[in-house]
Amino acid sequence: MTTETTPLRGRICLVAGATRGAGRAIAVQLGAAGATVYVTGRTTRDKVSEVGRATETIEETAELVTAAGGEGVAVPTDHLDPEQVRALVDRIDRERGRLDVLVNDVWGGEHLLVFGKKTWENDLAGGLRMLELGVRTHVITSHLALPLLIRNPGGLVVEVTDGTAAYNATRFRENLYYDLTKNAPVRMAFGLAKELAEFGGTAVAVTPGWMRSEQMLTAFGVTEENWRDATAKTPDFGVSESPVYVGRAVAALAADPDRHRWTGRSLSSGDLAREYGFTDADGSRPDAWGFIVAGETGTPDVADYR
Repeated sequence: MTTETTPLRGRICLVAGATRGAGRAIAVQLGAAGATVYVTGRTTRDKVSEVGRATETIEETAELVTAAGGEGVAVPTDHLDPEQVRALVDRIDRERGRLDVLVNDVWGGEHLLVFGKKTWENDLAGGLRMLELGVRTHVITSHLALPLLIRNPGGLVVEVTDGTAAYNATRFRENLYYDLTKNAPVRMAFGLAKELAEFGGTAVAVTPGWMRSEQMLTAFGVTEENWRDATAKTPDFGVSESPVYVGRAVAALAADPDRHRWTGRSLSSGDLAREYGFTDADGSRPDAWGFIVAGETGTPDVADYR
């Protein structure tokens, strides 16, 4: 392998929330670029989180990172517990002495999401839990991990969310708790960009499009191999993307020596694919957000957005 194929060799990354979906794919693609990746989550081979999916574990994610060419290290961590996060960061410091990339991808609140109800009609406990899972975890992790990241100039923070700043700014995400949860990482990236500037650090928010996560595939009754079968009932699913797409997006950012030009911005996997020239796993280049916006005023053809 060469530095061209493994541009992140020697870099230390932490993907917080890497059990499945975007987090797992980001970890694997960072590994494919040669990085050492610490992967965290609450579902292990011995314990299942409230999400209730025993089929994906952080140990498996770490093995996939290593198989891709990097080094995966699984550390069970509840990012709502500051002491667990502190122990995680101390371990990275003790074992590696540095942190180059922090990916805040903790979420796991899909099972709490209810549409079609007003804020006062929704379950308050469930709504607050969403905010804990998708916002408080990110704040705790940033607070405790950033002192290690800024020890060396050039660190990168990626806040993974749903929706770009431009899209979310003028559209209500149909559930106030979810709306707040997914807008907060965008503001975190904006604010952290200001705070990291003097240390040469970069902070961005990154969103996948309509992502075929493990949970999404289950909901549609398909697998990654036959996912197109679902378009018979839901034609718009044709613009969906695999988690590999956002994984490649973050890996491209991490490997870009000029990535600071993006700092403070909100980016989609489709935006970054156009910039860096990568494709999804099937060789296509989907633009889900472009398709969604076009669909608000017309009937776009999925083929024009893949």
